[in-house]
Amino acid sequence: MEVSVYNIKGEDTGKKVELNDAIFGIEPNDHVIYLAVKQYLAAQRQGTHKSKERSEIAGSTRKLIRQKGSGGARRGDIKSPVLRGGGRVFGPKPRDYWFKLNKKVSALARKSALSYKQQQNAICVVEDFNFEAPKTKEFVEMQKNLKIEGKKLLLLLPEVNKNVYLSARNIQRVEVMTASALNTYKVMNANVVVVTENALKLVDETLNK
Repeated sequence: MEVSVYNIKGEDTGKKVELNDAIFGIEPNDHVIYLAVKQYLAAQRQGTHKSKERSEIAGSTRKLIRQKGSGGARRGDIKSPVLRGGGRVFGPKPRDYWFKLNKKVSALARKSALSYKQQQNAICVVEDFNFEAPKTKEFVEMQKNLKIEGKKLLLLLPEVNKNVYLSARNIQRVEVMTASALNTYKVMNANVVVVTENALKLVDETLNK
């Protein structure tokens, strides 16, 4: 399918680019999107939670009451889990929540996410651009020109561009990343995906392997 290419002034350049149907026109697979988003969010978790077990609590090992004859449950030292301040039974331990996702599943998830955005007419292709210096005002002006101001925006660039990144850094609901780092969660979380021409080629090369 063909889409128009705009410049950062919001003007139609007259150029057309072809969105690969194998990437932007497939039937989205909701389950693989779920798996990819779950993996991304799991990988963000620190996993540093920890509670002290019986052996890690500071306290005496003296037996508090006799074994039999008290009429209550048997009780050992003051570190027992049944007492207040005692160790915790089967408490959380540090762990890594990351899990493996096959390359083909990951690629299908990204294709499905991009296809959803195309169905919603939420993909905008712009000419490659650069700012002479980091200027938040210029980035906001570009958003106004493209009529996407106030929307959650994901901007895909072909490579790291410090001036563009710094210009967008202080704007809420705006994410700037390279096409090679594209992931399903970022696409699904955005209202609009803005792609530069060269970034689009890179997405095509990456997902068509």
